Amino acid sequence: MSALEAERKRPQVVAVLGPTASGKSDLGLALAQQLGGEIICCDSMQVYRGLDIGTGKPTADDQSLVPHHLLDVANPDENFHAGAWARRAQQIVDEISSRGRFPVIVGGTGLYFRALTQGLFEAPAASPEIRARHKAEAEASGAPALHARLADIDPQAAAKISPTDLVRTSRALEVWEQTGIPITVHWQRAQPVAPLSCHRIVFDRPLPALRALIDRRVDAMMAAGFLDEVRGLRTGGYAHARALQGLGYKELGQHLDGVWPLEEAVAEIKKNTAAYARRQRTWFRGETPDFIISDSPDFELVTAQTRAWLSLGPS
Repeated sequence: MSALEAERKRPQVVAVLGPTASGKSDLGLALAQQLGGEIICCDSMQVYRGLDIGTGKPTADDQSLVPHHLLDVANPDENFHAGAWARRAQQIVDEISSRGRFPVIVGGTGLYFRALTQGLFEAPAASPEIRARHKAEAEASGAPALHARLADIDPQAAAKISPTDLVRTSRALEVWEQTGIPITVHWQRAQPVAPLSCHRIVFDRPLPALRALIDRRVDAMMAAGFLDEVRGLRTGGYAHARALQGLGYKELGQHLDGVWPLEEAVAEIKKNTAAYARRQRTWFRGETPDFIISDSPDFELVTAQTRAWLSLGPS
């Protein structure tokens, strides 16, 4: 079998990727409708039941237009990770393809997408001793001090992790300490769950425009009842769930605990979301995009270009 024939036998997948609030969901929905596709949500927070407003989860109306997959598959106190998502996503890709439809992956969780398309490495088991030491060091010197150490060892990994993200910083350092190999090198050696033929459409809006979109989105979430959603999850037994440490949920939880007034909590959500969006832009620029959108998308152009890639011809 030639390389071209092998490529044609791989499931064809369209991916709409990029930072939060950039417009991925609208474009992904439009493409799925035009192409006869189904959406696979690539979002590490939308997998949790009850986390709706704060994650920008597709509405019931959107889900009635096109089938959506990998939403609401775990409770907020469950440990859901990239490997579990990738394995389920691969099964769903095969199921959608077998029905003669097209999988459209939509989201901004780069690690999940990488786990599907590039694979996972056999990571060493977690070390409670190393993690406890890292936690003690962070309490003494601050998480950024650990992040600075990671930047010396693995600059690529450090660039994708917030200096205040102790969990991910500690994990990257843990892998280095256990194997002597940077986690970035492990990722580069990983094998995909299953080969895919993937067309990557990446949003890369300028930061000032993206910040404005984020501010409007957070305001809309607050108007839609985001605070009540957080309050309900906390009173429903999930106050200490890891999922409630996600963007927005953490800051509003702190407001409910009396850490700061609501106005300051909302400002903090906007600031932290913008910082996260910057890291997403950096990550997805490394995904070798086939089509980059730096402004409001031209739906007709993107659809025509995607149809050409799928060899569907004009609609």
